[in-house]
Amino acid sequence: MKGKLKKTVVLVGMMGAGKTAVGNALARLLEVPFLDSDDEIERAANMTVAEIFARDGEPFFRARESEVLSRLLAGSPCILSTGGGAFLAPDNRVVIEEKGVAVWLKADLDLLWQRVRHKTTRPLLRTADPKATLAGLFDARQPVYALAGITVESKPDYSIEDMARKVMAALSGRHDVMEME
Repeated sequence: MKGKLKKTVVLVGMMGAGKTAVGNALARLLEVPFLDSDDEIERAANMTVAEIFARDGEPFFRARESEVLSRLLAGSPCILSTGGGAFLAPDNRVVIEEKGVAVWLKADLDLLWQRVRHKTTRPLLRTADPKATLAGLFDARQPVYALAGITVESKPDYSIEDMARKVMAALSGRHDVMEME
C-alpha cells in the first residue's frame, strides 16, 4: 500500500501514546518529512519544553505552541507530532481541521503509564503523585482527543511499525488526505 499525502497528518494524544515514534515510522513509509512541534518550539526558544514551563509558565508555552502549529501547517504536507496538550486548544483544533487531519493515537492509561513512568522530561508529571496526575490528564483530555478526525487504537503488543501501518490504513480511506497510488 503506497500513498501520496495531500494534507499534513497531525498526531495527537497523551504523552506516551507514541506520537513521535509512530510519526517517524509513518513519515518513512510515506516518504514525507517528520516534524515534532515540541522540537520546533525548543529550537526557536533555544530551551527545552521543561525549561520554558519553569521559566515562563504553561500559558506562555501554549501560545508559542499555537504559533508553531500554524506555521508548520502552512508548509508542505508532512507528519506532525504534537505535544499532548496541543489539541486541547480550540484554535489549534480549527487550524488542524482546516489545513490537515488530526489522528488520535489512543492508548489506555496502563499502557501510557508503563511508557512514561521513568521519563524525567515530562513537566506536567513533576508532581508528588505522577500516576494520579497522568490519570487526571487522561480523564480530562479523552473527550477532546475524541474530536480528532481519525482514531487509531494502540495495544501493548503493537510495535511502532504496526501502529504506523494502522495509521496508514486509516488514512487510506480518506481521499481528502491521501491519494492512493
